[in-house]
Amino acid sequence: MSISTKGGDKGKTSLWSGERIAKNNSRVEAYGTIDELNSHLGETKHYVKVQKVKEIIEGIQHDLFRVGGSLATVGEFSKPIEKYHVDHITNMVYELERGLEFKGFVVPGMTIQSAKLDIARAVARRAERRVLSLADEAEISEEVKKYVNRLSDLIYLLARIEEKAEGKLKLEEWK
Repeated sequence: MSISTKGGDKGKTSLWSGERIAKNNSRVEAYGTIDELNSHLGETKHYVKVQKVKEIIEGIQHDLFRVGGSLATVGEFSKPIEKYHVDHITNMVYELERGLEFKGFVVPGMTIQSAKLDIARAVARRAERRVLSLADEAEISEEVKKYVNRLSDLIYLLARIEEKAEGKLKLEEWK
């Protein structure tokens, strides 16, 4: 079977749960932005130098399949983001920020790998906005909303860890 079904030639796509909806529907925007984020993270992991950062990125990528699947499903998704996924990334945020001290604001992209992570962070924030827009019109699990909220914080910290590892973490004070 070909991946080109021609089913979308008239501007419709199928959800995971089988419904056909417009390709510009807010649900497609939400899971499409999650897919975009996953792709940016996939590229980024080829640049990162800190092994722990790479491992965290790979874990996020697996979780994003759950997020995307939940968003592409009307009703219950079989492998949803659950409370332990949210707790896991929340705890990672707390753990990683202990190793960093922030006084001032960060100048993004001091290394190629942190620049890639900063782009991914910006896409994660857009994904959150898309998920919340969808939540205004459809039921979205609290765990998905919490997960995407925490995600940009985690990616931000990963970028700073990469900069710190190379002695290039640059903080600017407000003037």
